[in-house]
Amino acid sequence: MAVIRIGTRASALALWQTRYIAARLAVLAHGIHVELVEIVSTGDRITDVPLSSVEGTGFFTATLERALAEGRVDVAVHSYKDLPVEQTPGLSVAAVPARGPVEDVLCARNGMTLATLPAGARVGTCSARRTAQVLALRPDVEIHPLRGNVPTRVQRVTSGELDAIVLARAGLVRLGLDTHVTEVFPTDVVLPAPAQGALAVQCRTGDADLVHLLAALDDAPTRRAVIAERTLLHALGGGCSVPVGAIAVCDRSQLTLAAGVFTLDGSHGVRVEERGTDASALGEAAARRLLALGAGEILGILGTVPVKSVLSGDSPC
Repeated sequence: MAVIRIGTRASALALWQTRYIAARLAVLAHGIHVELVEIVSTGDRITDVPLSSVEGTGFFTATLERALAEGRVDVAVHSYKDLPVEQTPGLSVAAVPARGPVEDVLCARNGMTLATLPAGARVGTCSARRTAQVLALRPDVEIHPLRGNVPTRVQRVTSGELDAIVLARAGLVRLGLDTHVTEVFPTDVVLPAPAQGALAVQCRTGDADLVHLLAALDDAPTRRAVIAERTLLHALGGGCSVPVGAIAVCDRSQLTLAAGVFTLDGSHGVRVEERGTDASALGEAAARRLLALGAGEILGILGTVPVKSVLSGDSPC
């Protein structure tokens, strides 16, 4: 391992995340050169597809995973929420570093909050989950589709094209753009996406030395929290186009998982909170409770069929 090639998307946020991991690896692996390899993903090439229809499908990660599997790179760094819940054969998430901020935020003109936006305000978001929860709070605003990298999205507010946008806080903080934030949504008001704010550092399963090296970057509480959230997502059908929010908090051995499923127009939703010590079991238990409370009807309306694991007890991960 004289050289470790890390694959990355070319967006500003992806490059920040990859450089962060590269810097940490350079400290761990003395005498090893870390090289960044920029790869253009399908999601970067195709910009007219609503993200609500492709979240969790590998739209942004499949090209990186293919380069990793083919040996063109040795490591890939992903926003964990972009990875499909089904693990790609031959690849492993060797490290889940300590999580960044988990909340969603509002960036609005003139320092406004969601409550102070005028009726009919133009709010941009690329997420069905955010759309549903924003409309539940402010059914009178207009939701506009939002694609592009983080700086481009922020520019749509500063240019006056939109009145506000909703983004993940982590990306803005990492890029030094959090000065544009006018409101941070507490997670009990707006549930984040499963694994929001977390990174996944992936390598080939058979690269034992690299798996061992990357393990030093792993943060056990973050990994446990993300397992609970993504198990829930898997159990509810993978999250594609479904407004599913979840956040797990680790307190020593105990995990608390809050989760919800919402209709696209924000008119109805179901939420639960579960506690336990087994991350996977906690995610499954929360999914069962959501289905019992009516999440199945919401998923049925949206054309999503829950996977068998919730009903049969098979492990979803």
